[in-house]
Order: sequence, then C-alpha cells, then structure tokens
Amino acid sequence: MCDDISIQKNRYLDQILAERRSHRIFRSDFCSEDEIRRVLHAGLLAPFAAAAVGTSQDYFRRFFVMRRGSESMKAAFPLVLQQVRRMAADLEAGMHNDPALRAKAGAFAERLSIFSKKGIVPGIGSAPYYIVVAERRGYPPVELQSLAHCLENMWLKATALDLGFQLVSVTSQMSSDPAFCAILGIPPGEWELMGCAVGYPADELSPAIRPPVEEVTRWLD
Repeated sequence: MCDDISIQKNRYLDQILAERRSHRIFRSDFCSEDEIRRVLHAGLLAPFAAAAVGTSQDYFRRFFVMRRGSESMKAAFPLVLQQVRRMAADLEAGMHNDPALRAKAGAFAERLSIFSKKGIVPGIGSAPYYIVVAERRGYPPVELQSLAHCLENMWLKATALDLGFQLVSVTSQMSSDPAFCAILGIPPGEWELMGCAVGYPADELSPAIRPPVEEVTRWLD
C-alpha cells in the first residue's frame, strides 16, 4: 500500500514539474482568493535561511497581493515602469562603448526598450493578480536564494491548480524604492523583493523541451 502511494505521489509530482511553464497571456476573470491563498501557503512552506535572519520578532517572509484595477496596483505600476525605463537607459548607455556587453545583453536590451516605449510591464496589469514576496535581509545575504525557493513552490502550486504564473523579475529592483515600499508598508532597503503574476492562462503552451539527463550529467570519481 505504501509503495502504491509513493508511486502515485511521484507520478503526480513528475507531471506538475513537467507542466510548469511561464504564461504571459491571462484571461480577464479573477481566480478565487482561496486559490491565491493556497499558492501563498506553498510559498510559506519553502526553505529559508533561519540562521541568517536571526531571532527577529517580525516574520522574515511576507506576501503582498495586488488586484488588477486596485488603488495599490494603480500606484505601483508607474513606479515599476519608471524602473524599467531607467534600466533600459542605463543598459543602452553601458552597451554604447562595450561591444562584449552588447553581444551578451543586446536581446534583453531590445526587450526592455520595447516595454519602455509601449509603457508596459509584463505581468503587472495584464494578469488579475500581482504578488510581491518580501524576504528580510540578514547575514550572510542569502535572501535571493530563499526567494527563489519560495517562488518555485508558488509556481508549482499554481501549476497544480491550473493557474498561469509569470515571474515579474523587475520587482527585485524595487526593494530600495521609497514610494514602492510605502505601498507595501515596509521600510525601504530592509527586505529583498521578487514578484509574480497569477491568473487563469489564456495561452496554450507546448511542452518544455529538455535534454536527457545523461547529456548534461557527469559522474565524478
């Protein structure tokens, strides 16, 4: 019986891992708040660096949920868009006299330029929910790793719930922005941030293609 349960659990997990994709087009209708809470709970269960955050009385991980059309979303969007435009300008200036950087970052710079000119931030406003995850900064500085664990858990849970999920990576650049942090109600500079968009997907994605494990693995003596 235990073996049967183990096989079934592994089969379900393998299926969820294989189905996890980044959705960039969302339906306009909102998924339920209960579904969002289940995604957040999965993030809460993710590993964290307990030794790095010490014995703070305030919990080290926070979630901030903004609904499309809400006052918080309306306030946050122009701030994040401003950061996108700042990043685009800085990267363009950096590539001007650095051919190596241009070769490496040219495609990304082009995407930033398009977003900047069109006045869009992928995931913010296009999806029903924009979720910001905050991880308290500590020592050693491992907050980004903890956020990666948290977002991956959330992503897998969203996949299991048939929800679309998209990382909003520019959120990581907002951790010291006073106006953005004021919307969240946290002091600027004390928390590391990352964001994601969640909602019902409107795009049908083909399965992800990965090489066989044998092609990318080397067993060392």
